[in-house]
Amino acid sequence: MKQRKALVTGASHGIGKAIATRFAAEGCDLILNCKTDHELLRATAHDLSATYGIRTQVISCDVGDHAAVCDMFEQIRAFFDGDGIDILVNNAGISQIGLLTDLSIDDWNRVIATNLTSVFSCCHEAIPHMVHQKSGCIINISSVWGTVGASCEVAYSASKGGINTFTKALAKELAPSGISVNAIACGVIDTRMNGCFDAAERAALEEEIPMGRYGTPEEAAALAWQLATAPAYLTGQILSLDGGWQS
Repeated sequence: MKQRKALVTGASHGIGKAIATRFAAEGCDLILNCKTDHELLRATAHDLSATYGIRTQVISCDVGDHAAVCDMFEQIRAFFDGDGIDILVNNAGISQIGLLTDLSIDDWNRVIATNLTSVFSCCHEAIPHMVHQKSGCIINISSVWGTVGASCEVAYSASKGGINTFTKALAKELAPSGISVNAIACGVIDTRMNGCFDAAERAALEEEIPMGRYGTPEEAAALAWQLATAPAYLTGQILSLDGGWQS
């Protein structure tokens, strides 16, 4: 079996870093993307390459910028000698907490660009190679808020709801080409994004979750790898990873 090549966006920490680590352990060559934590990601790439003997490349860019994504894929094709990627993990994401009336149009556009437009742009550039080889896997990292919505997180919820319907629609479009498209709707995962809660708030939230705890980035990574190796007939699904919280 040929060595698979994967792109993970937002890979410098949290779920993205855990996915990169799991995919490296499984022998995938990796393109790792982030917007700002370039040196941190470079160190991660070096460690993964040394530990697992894989090829890695770090590309820093804002995936919410379509032109930057096009340039990133030019670099990817150059790195892989004209070849494309087999697995795309759209993980980059940001949140914006507050009342809708306090949300500026710039804040709205930033969340939508980073969380949703990035998925369009990366898919747009990755798909032609996948169609050519009649295989591929796209995994979008979503949220339970994309299904049920969250008070004071309207932009974030809207972006994740968009990812969910984007996933279902694109899966139908690409199924004839043997390309799977699925999403993981995460609940409360123990990442930097959810580090905004104090000890009392965290304890109260954990009481709401049937499993009684936050999920781990490694659990999200394990599910992402299961999707990457699942039969192609598994497509168009939004899989909740929430400890039974919003299920």
